[in-house]
Amino acid sequence: MRHKRIVEITGWIIVLSFIVWCFKSGIMQNPEQLAYVLERCGIMAPIVFIVIQAVQVVIPILPGSIGCAFGVMFFGAVWGFVYNYVGICAGSVWAFLVAKRYGTVFVKSVTGDKFYQKYQRFLDKKKEFERIFALLIFLPVAPDDFLCYLAGVSSMSLKRFTVIILLGKPLAIFLYSMGLYQILQYGIKTFFG
Repeated sequence: MRHKRIVEITGWIIVLSFIVWCFKSGIMQNPEQLAYVLERCGIMAPIVFIVIQAVQVVIPILPGSIGCAFGVMFFGAVWGFVYNYVGICAGSVWAFLVAKRYGTVFVKSVTGDKFYQKYQRFLDKKKEFERIFALLIFLPVAPDDFLCYLAGVSSMSLKRFTVIILLGKPLAIFLYSMGLYQILQYGIKTFFG
């Protein structure tokens, strides 16, 4: 747990530093500056963003909602949503496969024993766990990253897991993407406008 907390704190420091840099460099207030930075990344910008979104699911340092807001800011509403969706779904499948490969001890080390114990009683009840998992994945406030790891140590098949992720993620990603984007825009206008 101590190592997990250190990683989380480090992740937040990196993100906050990045946000401060974005504000100081004018990227957050100036669409032309943002476009310039993205142009410098060229065709790789969406790919790099998708990989970052996938990795942040497997190594849950930051809330995925932050990445969703940045996706919409960087790529616009439609493509930001698409890149968020592809990255998060890919990362979810990746986390599931990692859990299948390394098992319960590994999953407990990632999710924490308390979180694991909370859901353990459902793991043996296949249908009940699948229903609860599908409902929680659909809701935008659930700890999706950790739930993907739990699903990996359940009896759920990769096919069933993938279907639930692909169908359940769009609403939550849309709400995070657009909701946080609007909040950030309001904050920028309020403090800098």
